[in-house]
Amino acid sequence: MLRKPAVAYQFYPGESQELHDTISDFLPSIPKNKREALAVIMPHAGYFYSGAVAAETIAGVPIPPTVIVLGPNHHGQGKSLALGKNSWAMPFGEATIDKELAEKILQNSSIIVHDESAHQAEHSLEVQIPFLQYFKKDVKIVPIVVSHLPYSQCLQAARDLATAILEYKKPVLLVASSDMSHYESRESASRKDHMALQHIEELDPKGLYDTVLGNNITMCGIMPVTISLLTVLALGASRAELIKYTDSGEASGDTRQVVGYAGVVIR
Repeated sequence: MLRKPAVAYQFYPGESQELHDTISDFLPSIPKNKREALAVIMPHAGYFYSGAVAAETIAGVPIPPTVIVLGPNHHGQGKSLALGKNSWAMPFGEATIDKELAEKILQNSSIIVHDESAHQAEHSLEVQIPFLQYFKKDVKIVPIVVSHLPYSQCLQAARDLATAILEYKKPVLLVASSDMSHYESRESASRKDHMALQHIEELDPKGLYDTVLGNNITMCGIMPVTISLLTVLALGASRAELIKYTDSGEASGDTRQVVGYAGVVIR
């Protein structure tokens, strides 16, 4: 069975050529000297708003054959840590599942479970796939939708992912899908978002988790980002770089109520 697009023609163009042209327009130049990365953080709003941030972030990273994509659960459907095993039908062609890595994750974890229902209507992973396929047409994915979790479960999920990746013994990139503050003034959103981003740049997942929850920062992907940070720290990550930060007001012109967008590369 194929997981069919839920937000094509809404969040991004649903026709292959138009989608290709849209992403190309975000990238006046592509870095020639791409640097290996363990993870990236990318926004997941409609491409009109956040596509340029996502494109610029992933453009500087060589994409390995397999990518684990983690995104927040906006709909409340399915399990708390839901791994999908159905391939995805997308405008650029089918995005197939890396079954070997998916099975290693499921075998190594008691809290990451197979569940397709969490994926059916969720956009936070879907909008990342065209960017991955643009640069690597035959990329394989392991999609995981994440609900709200206590920090202890984020830590356990990260340990399980790191164990599976080490057993897999092949290059893997993690994509953590997250927007930042929602529906606040530009000034307020920027102040709060940079509080969170400081902890990401410092590779401090516990500080990030506590800061976001303690300050009511409406960063929807806090769980996927926390898990991704913990995972890559276990794999030897040493630095994080903020590639770009902006908000929806840059596209809409309305700075009274914005959504923040950040692109980060972790090596």
